[in-house]
Amino acid sequence: MLIRPLAALSGAILGISALLLPAAAAQAVDHPHRPLTVAHRGASAYAPENTLAAVDAADELGIRWVENDVQRTKDGELVIVHDTTLARTTDVEQVFPDRAPWKIADFTLEEIRQLDAGSWFGARFAGERVPTLEEYLERVSDNHQNLLMEIKAPELYPGIESETLRVLRSEGWLNRHHVKHRLIIQSFSANSVRTVHALRPDVKTGFLGTPAVADLPTYAAFTDQINPSYRTISADYVDAVHQLEGAHGRRLEVFTWTVNDATNAVTVARMGVDGIITNTPDVVRDAVDEDARRDEAAGALASR
Repeated sequence: MLIRPLAALSGAILGISALLLPAAAAQAVDHPHRPLTVAHRGASAYAPENTLAAVDAADELGIRWVENDVQRTKDGELVIVHDTTLARTTDVEQVFPDRAPWKIADFTLEEIRQLDAGSWFGARFAGERVPTLEEYLERVSDNHQNLLMEIKAPELYPGIESETLRVLRSEGWLNRHHVKHRLIIQSFSANSVRTVHALRPDVKTGFLGTPAVADLPTYAAFTDQINPSYRTISADYVDAVHQLEGAHGRRLEVFTWTVNDATNAVTVARMGVDGIITNTPDVVRDAVDEDARRDEAAGALASR
């Protein structure tokens, strides 16, 4: 599958450069208006979300970070799906018509493996499957990508934090290099993020949401990122987050979501966010890079 060849080439060059930089440098590259670009559920504008095809689509665009969602099946296996039901992104209603409301927790992995998770998005993705966490990690590793992992609806899956960490460990994702450079775990549940931090204090974590500024110090005790919707933030809010140190003693970061157009990408980049989570990572990356280049060129002219 070929996606925007010129964007893929330039993205690959940027991705290689990011791999050669330390983690802190890779966050901002060489300009404060170049936040990290994260492919939301993979490059989900170009391939069915949370599938291996979406991981590969991000890789073709040269995007080094992908985001995904982890949930648990009836028989205790971890799978990569966003919704708590299978109805929107698979053909479960046709395969199992009498099993409404088709909750993930009501299906075994063997049953979920029978579902088509690609045809809803496009005929060329027919037969794409719901990946297990192990399969997803293997593909991300094969592509030399990094992972922003969301523990989805943890209140439905008691103990999913320790189970997720167990799989990460067995797949080699909790060694020193991965923990330091390639992995972030996030959730909308503060309790879930707090649990991950307690179980593995070395792992970088993020809280999904927009806490009140007065409450930020409470979150900073157990997380490294505050990750809000782009519709809820301002430059002042980003600055307030940045004034605090996170759980690892470094500046608390902001990864915002879900930005899919050039205008909003530039707007949030200029607010100072550290990362942008997007379905269209090529659009966001290219817009942010172009804006930073214009800013650098203007600065060079002013200094002459």
